[in-house]
Amino acid sequence: MGTSLSSWRRQGRRLGIAVLFVAVGTGLWEFQERQHKDAYTWMGVPTWEEFRPTTIHRVLRNDGYLVGWSDVRVNPLWVSYQVEAIDDSSIGSRPNFQADWRTLWPVGTDSYAGSGYDRGHLAPNYAIAAVHGRSAQVDTFLMSNMTPQRPQLNRQLWQRLEEVVMDHFAPRFDRLQVITGPVFPERFMDNVFNRVGLVEVPEAFYKIIVAPHNEAPLALAFIMPQDVRGNEPLDDYLVTIDDIEARTGLNFFPELTTEVESVLEGELRIQGWALEEVARRPGRFQ
Repeated sequence: MGTSLSSWRRQGRRLGIAVLFVAVGTGLWEFQERQHKDAYTWMGVPTWEEFRPTTIHRVLRNDGYLVGWSDVRVNPLWVSYQVEAIDDSSIGSRPNFQADWRTLWPVGTDSYAGSGYDRGHLAPNYAIAAVHGRSAQVDTFLMSNMTPQRPQLNRQLWQRLEEVVMDHFAPRFDRLQVITGPVFPERFMDNVFNRVGLVEVPEAFYKIIVAPHNEAPLALAFIMPQDVRGNEPLDDYLVTIDDIEARTGLNFFPELTTEVESVLEGELRIQGWALEEVARRPGRFQ
């Protein structure tokens, strides 16, 4: 009886520490939000559509980008950053991967070893380094910015989309807001044991790209599944932002007016992006 009571007390203390950890992290973010929100987001930080364990997350601030971190999924639910056209495309040497002490559950740099999955960047190494500098590039190698991606996706189709954002979309506009993250099955219990170590494996990934003009912003959105070949046209995976919200339970750009939101998030509009020029362009590593 004494042993059982002691065990329950230990578990209670661990739960209390976990709750305190989340509460402190949330409080720190609220304190820093006003200073950094405009640099990394447009029209508000993503929030959850409804309060449930799989959408609750903490916001982690890094140099160059923000992460909406889930201690349930052991994944970033979203990553938010901004890019612009650059003249000098050279960046520093590739940094080493690093564990992030801020995650409740430990995710080591070798956690994906032997799993068949890549450590897939959400805030991309090249774009963040080119626009925001070396310190930001180093931060993109935190394990809290990684999620399990199949090699054909990570090294081919996903890489091609990241390349198009910087080489084709960014020069067309003054700046771009990008939000990207994983998509999980609708029923949590259907995927709860599909993990690389502690990290839940997504079934797909989304990317939202916005050119935030004052009165008439433009947006493109994509969902790409894990089981791609890698050479598919990018426009095969176009969706609306509303589609992504329905799949993720997140609410993007919560400060938009209802009128702008209905058009930007509800309609599939590709005018102005010239996507057809690059949708079939081979990637750098093909």
